[in-house]
Amino acid sequence: MENNNKIYICPMHPDIKQDRPGLCSECGMQLVESQDKTRDEHSEHKNKAYVCPMHSEERKDSPGLCSSCGMKLVLQEIKKEDKHEGHGHKKHGNIFKTKFWVSLVLSVPVVMYSEIVNTLFGYTAPSFPGSSFLPLILSSIIFFYGGWIFISSAWRELKGRSPGMMTLISLAIFTAYIYSLSVVITGKGDVLFWELATLITIMLLGHWMEMRAVKGAQGALKELSKLLPDEAEIIENGNNKIIPLSELKKDDVVFIRPGGKIPADAVIVEGSSDINESMVTGESRPVNKEQGDEVIAGTVNGNGSLKARVSKIGEDTFLSGVMRLVEEAQNSKSKLQLLSDKAAYYLTIIAISGGVITFAGWTLFSDAGFPFAISRLVAVLVITCPHALGLAIPLVASISTTMAAQNGFLVKRRLALEAARNIDTVLFDKTGTLTSGEYGVSNVWPAENKSKEDVLSMAAAIDAHSEHFIAKAIVKKTKEENINFHEAIKFSRIPGRGVKGEIEGKEIFVGSKSLAEEFNINIPRDLEGEVESDSKKGKTIIYVLDSNNLIGILSLSDTIRPESKDALQKLKEEGVEIAMITGDSAEVAKWVAEELNIDKYFAGVLPGQKADKVRVLQSEGRKVAMVGDGINDAPALTQADLGIAIGAGTNVAIESAGIILVKDDPRDIVRIIKLSKLTYKKMIQNLFWAAGYNVIALPLAAGVLAFKGIILQPAIAAILMSVSTVIVAVNAILLKKEEL
Repeated sequence: MENNNKIYICPMHPDIKQDRPGLCSECGMQLVESQDKTRDEHSEHKNKAYVCPMHSEERKDSPGLCSSCGMKLVLQEIKKEDKHEGHGHKKHGNIFKTKFWVSLVLSVPVVMYSEIVNTLFGYTAPSFPGSSFLPLILSSIIFFYGGWIFISSAWRELKGRSPGMMTLISLAIFTAYIYSLSVVITGKGDVLFWELATLITIMLLGHWMEMRAVKGAQGALKELSKLLPDEAEIIENGNNKIIPLSELKKDDVVFIRPGGKIPADAVIVEGSSDINESMVTGESRPVNKEQGDEVIAGTVNGNGSLKARVSKIGEDTFLSGVMRLVEEAQNSKSKLQLLSDKAAYYLTIIAISGGVITFAGWTLFSDAGFPFAISRLVAVLVITCPHALGLAIPLVASISTTMAAQNGFLVKRRLALEAARNIDTVLFDKTGTLTSGEYGVSNVWPAENKSKEDVLSMAAAIDAHSEHFIAKAIVKKTKEENINFHEAIKFSRIPGRGVKGEIEGKEIFVGSKSLAEEFNINIPRDLEGEVESDSKKGKTIIYVLDSNNLIGILSLSDTIRPESKDALQKLKEEGVEIAMITGDSAEVAKWVAEELNIDKYFAGVLPGQKADKVRVLQSEGRKVAMVGDGINDAPALTQADLGIAIGAGTNVAIESAGIILVKDDPRDIVRIIKLSKLTYKKMIQNLFWAAGYNVIALPLAAGVLAFKGIILQPAIAAILMSVSTVIVAVNAILLKKEEL
C-alpha cells in the first residue's frame, strides 16, 4: 500500500491508529499523520497502556478514568493480538444487563432451595432426584457466567499493582464459592450458595446501574466531537462537491449553507451571516461575521450563505484545543482528589485487614461456626469496596470542566478551579480586559447651530477614506447611530495634523488641536471645561471644521466594555475586592477607576513590573486572581494565586494561565468563582456519601450487633455499596442543573 510507512492517529486518543486518513472511532475527530514514520518507531512503552480493569478495550496512554464505568485505569502490558481490540463503541451496559437478568432467574431456585426460606417462611421446595445438587449447579453457572467478569477484572487490577473494588469483590465471591464447594465435597459445614448467587446478582445490577449513571457524567469529549458535521461542501473548479470531513484539507474553500454546521476553522472570503457560537463560547447571542472574519469548527451558521477558506484542520483547530484542555483538566488532580485516592487506598487495606480480623475473631473466639465467619468476611469485603470513593471526585471534576467549556471558559489545571473559591481580590489588567482595547467615540460637542449628527456625518465622510484607527472609530460610531453621510472627494492627508476632503463643494478638515489653531479657531467658552477634562483623562480630542468655522469636537478613548460594570458589581456582591493595573497614565487610570467604581489601581506599570504588584497584594494576605491577556501579562498570571487569561479567542494554548476565557467577557470571572464553590460543595457531599456510610456499615458487616440479632448479609452489603456508588454518580450529575 502507498501509505505503508504512515500511521494516522487521533489527536485526543493516540492509541487509536489507522493506515489511512479517517475519523477516530472513539470521538469522531479527524485522524492526523503521526510524527512516527513507521509502526515500530514508538516509545519504550509501546506495549503498555492504561486499561480499565472491567473493560479491557478502554485504553489510554495516560492515567485516567474509564469512559464506560468510571473505574480508575491501571497500567499493564498489551499483547500484540489485543492491540487493536475494541476501539469501536461497545455497548458495555447491555453486557451487565444481560448477565444480571440471567443470574437473577438462576438465583430464584437457588434461594428457594436454601434453608433461609424455610427458616423465614416455613417453605420447603419440592424434592426430586438430584434436587440437592441444584443450588451447586446453578450457583456454579452464576459464578462462572456472571461473576467471572469480576475475577478477570481483579486480575487486571493486580497486574497493574492497583488493587481495588474488583479485587475485593473477587475475594468475596471466590471465597464463598470455594468454601461452599469444599462443603459439598467433604459434607462438613453449611454452604453459602444463596449468599453467593444473590451477591453476584446484586453486584451485576449495581454495576449496570452505576454505568448508566456514570455515562451521564462522562463523555465530555465525545459530546464536543459531536459538534462537527460528518461532511463538508467544498468548491472545486467552480463546482460544489460533498466530501467526508476526513478528506478536508487546509486552504480548501467550503460553502456553508444557512443553518449548516461549520466544518473547520476558516476565514470568510465571501458573504456575511450571524454565527451561533454558544456551543464553544457560551455566548447565546449570535455573532455577526463577514469577509475576513474567522469562524470556528462546530459552530452553526445563521441565515446567510458563506464561502470560507479552511485555515486549520485536525489537532490545530480551536475545537481540538478545547478538547485537549478539557482532557488535561480531567486527567489533572485536585487536592481533594489526591485525598480521595489516598482514602480509597487505605479503605482497600482496611477492607482486607478488617475481613481477616473479622474472620479470625468469629472463628477463634466464638461458636458461631465456620460458615458464619466466612459470611462475615464476605460482607466486610463487599461493604468496603472503594468504588464510590474512587468516583466521588473525578466525576464532579469531569462535569465541572465540561460546564466550564460550555460557559465560555476553559480549565487548564484542576487546581486553578479549586483555588478560585478562595479568591478575595481580583486584579484586572485594564486594556483589553475592562476596556475593549479599541478606540471609540465617548463624547461629541457640536458648535453653535450644529447638531451631533452634523459633526459625526461630516467627520465620517472624510474619515471613511482613512485606515487610521481613530478614523475607523468615528465611522463605526456614525454607522451605529444610523447617521447617513455624503461621499467626500479630493481626500488627502495633512501630515501630523489630520485629513481633509470636499463635501458638496465645501472643504472639511478633521484633525488635532494644532490643525484648529492653524485656522485660528478657538474653542467656545461653554465647551472649554468639558474638553479640557476629557483631555486630562488621556482621551484623544479631534476637531471637525471648515476653513472658517468650527463644526464640532469629538473625544475618543479606549472604550470601557459595557459588561465590565456588571461584572465588577457582581464580584463585589460576592465579597471580592477589585483592583486594576495599567501601563497608562495616572489620569487615564483614574478615569476608568471612577467609571467602574474601582478603589485600588496601579498606573504607569511596565509589563515586567506587573508581577511585583501582584506580590504587593499577596503580602497583604490576599488571595489574588490576575486577569490579563496572557501575553505580556504572563509573569503576573504565573505569580497570582489564580491566573486567568482573557481574550484567548481561538488561541487556547496560553501556558501562563490556569483558566482561559474564550470570550472577552469579564463577567465570566463571576461564573468561575461560582463554579468553583459549587464544585467544592459537590465534592465534599460525594466524599460523605462514598465513605461516610462505612462508619456504620462496616461494624454491622463485621457482626458487632449479632448478639442482638442484627446481621448484615453479604447481599445487603452489596446493595448498600452499589447504592452508595449510584448516589455519588447521580449527585455529580445534579451539578449540571446548576446555573452559573
